[in-house]
Amino acid sequence: MTSPVPVRTPLPASLAGATALLIGGSSGIGLAAGALLRSVGARVVLVGRDAEKLKAAAEHVRAAAPGGEDDVLTVAGDAGDERTLDEAFERAGQVQHVYLTAGGISGAGPLADLPPDGIRATLADSLWRPFAAARAAATRLPAGGSLTFSSGILVTRPMPAMTVPLAVAGGVEILTRALAVELAAARVRVNAIRYGRIDTPLLRSLPGLDSDEGVAAAGQSAPLGRVGTAQEAAAAALFCMANGYVTGQVITVDGGESLA
Repeated sequence: MTSPVPVRTPLPASLAGATALLIGGSSGIGLAAGALLRSVGARVVLVGRDAEKLKAAAEHVRAAAPGGEDDVLTVAGDAGDERTLDEAFERAGQVQHVYLTAGGISGAGPLADLPPDGIRATLADSLWRPFAAARAAATRLPAGGSLTFSSGILVTRPMPAMTVPLAVAGGVEILTRALAVELAAARVRVNAIRYGRIDTPLLRSLPGLDSDEGVAAAGQSAPLGRVGTAQEAAAAALFCMANGYVTGQVITVDGGESLA
């Protein structure tokens, strides 16, 4: 049986010198996580589809702390392609933490109106990514490593016409718990973060939320009266990486919105 992982400080400072693989790290919460990780001395590997966005993201992350070129790496490709993930792990060397951020909302619409092929494609594409990340990480992460997924609060408060994307998010949460049990013997932790509305390019792509005024108005219904920042959302990912006694959990970061 694998020996227990030695207790370490659960503060983000413990991530100094570790390598974190951020899948979906070219914008939004993933990019913010990259900058926070660099600020505490971690190495960062950003994975995304758009090579130009990745280049800009790498410069942003490097600006968070001085270091060499090898402290921030990029791998362009589809995170659902296991070859992309293989390349990312190979380029990074030893990886201690993997964080997969959501790739957007797809498959929305009344279930009866959606074409069957579209539903199958959404489920196959969106739900496969966390499985692909888990398959790649399962045999590579060392004892004490972590895998963190992202979800959303609509899983607990469904809205009409969101059946397919919410099925994906719910699947991610079940996957989180199942993997936490499966990978416990290897002393690898698995968690998910259930996000509310966070001020990211994805949020601002939605109707009526393309301005500061629109975002401010959207946040007024939450108990804290605003939407969250990408940095606040990303800090939860660092918590999941740094705290060695947290696994199998779905942590909510939503400004109390799920209580409203």
